[in-house]
Amino acid sequence: MTSAYERLKNLQITLPDVPPPVGDGYVAAFVPFVRTGNQIHLSGRLAKKNGKLSCGKLGEKITTAEGKQAARSVAIELLATLRAAIGDLNDVRRIVKLLVFVNSGPHFTEAHMVVNGAFELFIEVFEERGAHARSALGVSQIPFGCCVEIEMVVETIVSESECELRNAHEEETEWLWV
Repeated sequence: MTSAYERLKNLQITLPDVPPPVGDGYVAAFVPFVRTGNQIHLSGRLAKKNGKLSCGKLGEKITTAEGKQAARSVAIELLATLRAAIGDLNDVRRIVKLLVFVNSGPHFTEAHMVVNGAFELFIEVFEERGAHARSALGVSQIPFGCCVEIEMVVETIVSESECELRNAHEEETEWLWV
């Protein structure tokens, strides 16, 4: 079985360092993720292009294909955040759910197609473990006028208490080697 990292490499995707949730001087009043038991809840991430927020409404300034690419880029950033949260993407049991907001013009009806950009990437990286429940909502506005925002829930193989034991053991092992 190939690892999530091998599949990312085959897709020519290098996960970025976890960037701040938004940038440009904005200080977020939330955390990037919360772990509870063996679930990770990742805060919404906004679409970016070339490191800058990708803004505009689908069906007006942005096409469905461009929105789908934006959703894929958000998914890559979510994977980077997930790696920071759990340490190893191979510990993902499954992607549980995506909640996707698409900044939509009044007549745009393809939010479900935009989210496929994220869905397809998660299938490519995690295979059947990447299949998830989802909601795709066309909304009148997203923070900063961004075109897409996605939040995600992930189930991991390792629970919160097992992580604490793992970390304690690693610290103990480090101490023994000093």
